[in-house]
Amino acid sequence: MRVYKPEWRCTFSVYEGMEETSGWRERLAWFIRSLADRLDGSGRTIKIDYDVTPHINREEVDNCLGKGFAVTQSLLTQLAHQAACENVMREAKAELFEEHPQR
Repeated sequence: MRVYKPEWRCTFSVYEGMEETSGWRERLAWFIRSLADRLDGSGRTIKIDYDVTPHINREEVDNCLGKGFAVTQSLLTQLAHQAACENVMREAKAELFEEHPQR
């Protein structure tokens, strides 16, 4: 009887800036990215590196990244909602947030 064993590998990295060991091409690329961020005035530039074996086509990768960013947007919305509720509570019931409550 033959035993089949699926094999795969996936690495995924997100970078927000160049590493100290970066070569001149990567340094130039990050300089252009930072320039674009300054011109836009908002947002954040990241670089995503991935290596998947067996090969997955670009459309499938883009679909996965889109779903991941949708989850990120949902989580950020929840955090913003929680912060807004806390701000209202701090204003309405400041005594609940005092460091050393009076007894």
